[in-house]
Amino acid sequence: MQLLMAAHQLCGHRDYVVVGSVSVLGMAQVETIPLDMTLSIDADCYTLADPPRVFDLSAQLGEGSPYHHAHGVYLDPMSPQLPTLPRGWEARLIRIEQPPITAHCLEPNDAAISKLARGEPRDLRWVRAGLQAQLISLPMLRLRARSTTFLDDAEQSATLQRLAELGAA
Repeated sequence: MQLLMAAHQLCGHRDYVVVGSVSVLGMAQVETIPLDMTLSIDADCYTLADPPRVFDLSAQLGEGSPYHHAHGVYLDPMSPQLPTLPRGWEARLIRIEQPPITAHCLEPNDAAISKLARGEPRDLRWVRAGLQAQLISLPMLRLRARSTTFLDDAEQSATLQRLAELGAA
C-alpha cells in the first residue's frame, strides 16, 4: 500500500486495480499465502478512473526508479486490456481500503487464469503454490477458463493445456 500511496501523492488518483502476483495480498488471511505467491517485487496495476495515467508514474515509481532503489519494489504500469481474465472479474475484485487510497485486487482464481494464459515459469509456480495452499481451486479454474475471452486460439489452447497439466499433477 505504501507504493500506491506514493502513486496517489504523485498523480492524485485514489483507486488502483492490482492485477499481478501481488494481487493475492488482497486476501484477508495474508498469513496463509505461500512464499512462492509473494516473491514479486513489482505491482502490476493501473488507475481505475484513468488507466493510461498510471504510465506517467514510471519515471518516479517504475523499475529502476529512485523509489525502486529505495524500497526494493516498483510500480509496473499496465493497460486494463493486457491481462487475460474471465468474464465477471470486475465484480470479484477484492477491495483493500487504506484512506485515502483503495486497492482493487484480483480474486486469486481470476489472477491464476491470467497467469496460466501468460504461461511463464514464475506464473506457473505461483499457480501451483496457490493450488497447494488451497487458495486457488482447480474446478474453479476450469469453470473460469470457459468464460474467458482469450487473445487468440493459440493462447486459449496453451492455457487449457497448462490447466490440464495441473490437473494431472
